[in-house]
Amino acid sequence: MADITYICKRTVVSTKPVQPGKHFSLSVLDRLMEQNHLRFVYYFRTPGAIREPGELTKKLRESMSEMLTCFPIVTGRLLKNPEGQWMIKCNDAGVRMVEARIKGNVEDWLKGVDREKELKLVHWEEMYHKPYFWSTFYVQITEFEEGGVAIGLSCFHLLADPTCASMFVKAWADMTLTGKMLNNPPLSHQLPPRRPDRKNPSHDQPSMELINCYKSIVDKTNLVSTDTKHATIALAFSDPMVRACMANGEAMAASDQSSPSPFEALAGLFWVCISKLKGAGDGLIDMSVCSDMRNVLNLDNGFFGNCMVYNRVNSKKLKEHKLSDVAKAIGEVMSKMDNDGITDLIEWLEHNDHQSPPTMNGCDLICASLEAVDPYLAVFEEDLIPVRVSCYVEPVVGVGHVLVLPSPPGEGPFSRVVMVTLPEDEAVRLCGDDLILNFSPTILMGVNN
Repeated sequence: MADITYICKRTVVSTKPVQPGKHFSLSVLDRLMEQNHLRFVYYFRTPGAIREPGELTKKLRESMSEMLTCFPIVTGRLLKNPEGQWMIKCNDAGVRMVEARIKGNVEDWLKGVDREKELKLVHWEEMYHKPYFWSTFYVQITEFEEGGVAIGLSCFHLLADPTCASMFVKAWADMTLTGKMLNNPPLSHQLPPRRPDRKNPSHDQPSMELINCYKSIVDKTNLVSTDTKHATIALAFSDPMVRACMANGEAMAASDQSSPSPFEALAGLFWVCISKLKGAGDGLIDMSVCSDMRNVLNLDNGFFGNCMVYNRVNSKKLKEHKLSDVAKAIGEVMSKMDNDGITDLIEWLEHNDHQSPPTMNGCDLICASLEAVDPYLAVFEEDLIPVRVSCYVEPVVGVGHVLVLPSPPGEGPFSRVVMVTLPEDEAVRLCGDDLILNFSPTILMGVNN
C-alpha cells in the first residue's frame, strides 16, 4: 500500500473577483458527459537543490490562484436553469486542493505503480446532494520526500474534456514559469451553428451515421454493469514500432495503398487483440472510436468545453483478424466524422435532449484518440518538466477503454503511449498477447507491477 500522508485539503480562489451575475450555459455535448469524470496524473522529477517540504506546493498554490482569474467556469458552481439543465454560476467559489507527501522518490514509484496506487495521487469526490456546494475541479499535489512531485487533476466531464484539462494544467504551468498566461484565456461559448455553405443544406436528410451511433448508446445504457474490478495497463510504443504497425495496417489492394494514421493502426491492433481475449472467435467485438473535433468544427484552440465525438466501427463486415482491413475500417469511420455530420448530430441531440444522460463509455469497447492532447507542454519551472502523464475516464463500465496518448518529446513523432482499462484478468492476459509483443512495447504500468 502506498505510504501517502495527506496533509490538508483547502480551497484555492482566484486573485480577482469575477463580474457579478456572470454564468455559462453548457452545450448538448457537455450534457452527454454528465455520468463521467476525468483524472490526470502528471509526474515530475525535481533536480537541483533539495527544497524544504511544502515549498514547491506553496509556490504552485499561489500561481494557481493567479491563473484561476482566467478560468471563472472552473471556480464556479453548478445550478439548474429553468429548463432543468445544468449551468455554471461564476461565483469564485474556487478549486479544492489536496496537499500530500509520500516516502521515496518518483523514479522508484514509477517502477512499481499500478492503477490502484496511481489513483491515490488524484483526489475526487462524487457530487454532493447539494451540488451548489460541490467543486467540479480538484487538484492534488503530492511531494516525494526523496525527490519528485505528482500533480493530479480531476474534473467533472460535464464541464471539460481531456483537451480542456490539459489546457488548464498548461495555463497553470505557464503562470508558474513566467508569471503570465502565454496563450489567450479559454473561450467558453456555444458550439458553432450549421454553416450556410454546408454540402447538404436539407434539414430533412441529415447524415445518420453519427446519429445512429448515439441512438444505440442511449438504447444500451440500461445494460451497463459496474460490478467488475478493472485494471489499467500503460504500454509505450516507440516511433519505429508504430511505423511497423502502420505498415501492417496498409491496405493490400493495389487500388488503395493509403497508410493508416498512428491512431488507426494502434486502435486496430488493440481491437483485434481484445476481441480475441474476449472470445469473439474470428470476429470482432463492438467498438466505437472517439476523437477531438475542434479542428473539424473550426473551433479556436482555446475552446473550453466538450468536443469529443463518438462513432461506431462496423464489425459485422470484418470476419477475420487482418490488421489491414481493421485499420481501413477505422479510417473510413474517422473520415466520416466531418463538419456536416457533426452539426447534424448536434441538431438531433438538441431536439432529443435526454434528462437522464446516457453512460457514453458504457457499451462498446471505446478507443479514444487523445493525440490532440499534449500534456508535456506543461513546464512549471525550467527543470520541472513532465516525465510521464496518465489519463483516466471514469467510472469504468462496459467492455473497456483504450486511450492513445502522445509520448514525451524526443521519442519520435509517431511514438505513442496506450492506456488500456479492462477487467483485471483480461488486462493480465493482454500484457502477454503475442501480436502486441511483436511490436515490442515497454510496459510502463502493469497489473500488480
